[in-house]
Amino acid sequence: MKKKPVDCRYYFVDEAGDTTLFGQHGKVLIGEQGCSRYFILGVLDIPNPALLQQELDGLRQSLLADPYFKKVPSMQPEARKTALMFHAKDDVPEVRREVFSLLQKHEFRFLGVVRNKQKVLEYVRKRNTLDLAYRYNPNDLYDYMVRVLFKNLLHQDERYEIYFSKRWKQDRTDALKTALKTAQERFAQQWGIASSPDIKVIPKSSHESGGFQAVDYFLWSLQRFYERREDRYLDLLWNSFRLVHDIDDSRKNPYGVYYTRKKPLTLAALENDSPGDIELN
Repeated sequence: MKKKPVDCRYYFVDEAGDTTLFGQHGKVLIGEQGCSRYFILGVLDIPNPALLQQELDGLRQSLLADPYFKKVPSMQPEARKTALMFHAKDDVPEVRREVFSLLQKHEFRFLGVVRNKQKVLEYVRKRNTLDLAYRYNPNDLYDYMVRVLFKNLLHQDERYEIYFSKRWKQDRTDALKTALKTAQERFAQQWGIASSPDIKVIPKSSHESGGFQAVDYFLWSLQRFYERREDRYLDLLWNSFRLVHDIDDSRKNPYGVYYTRKKPLTLAALENDSPGDIELN
């Protein structure tokens, strides 16, 4: 079903996994403790962020007041975890279940882009053989995935507020704006549909918005699926998934695989996955 235009669409962007490939002296860290095998970027379209914020705040206060959680370490104020915001990795299972239940009551649209970091490593090594001066920059991977993620998301509405979870020491607002502009241009070139909406890029810390807490849960469920082949959390939220673009699964197409509600992402779909070559452009 085609989404209806709105006066302002609110997008919340976050990631799961990390962009790290190398450690000291060029050692490959992919898959080792603390280093993911996949990097995932996701966006959650939230129709009413203020309402969601109110509900999440109310749920958190209710849980914090429950004697059952009185001695849970992650719920102590000084821990700055669940007492500050919901974060699927830090929340205990009982809290996580409550958050999932709340999210299931909302009408969201989630879209994600997945990269297999082993394939990113192959690309980096291949490029190094062609250009000895080339050095891998994690920001290049992030910006590339922003361009892919937003290519079809910025042409229908009059105004967009795009909230990026602030992860960088330096201000990357201009770089993100450039990536979004490129996404728009590529959509226009492909489909011959030009648009000029008002786009506002807003970097914020995760604890400042319930939108980030919600997209974190979507990304966590998708990360658990890819990293651990665990599908039960993904199943809980799948009704709100609109697209997962697995870029590196090129078994049938060089551009990867698109999973949708009509073509669900399942464990069977990932069997015998043999990724192909994708560049960061």
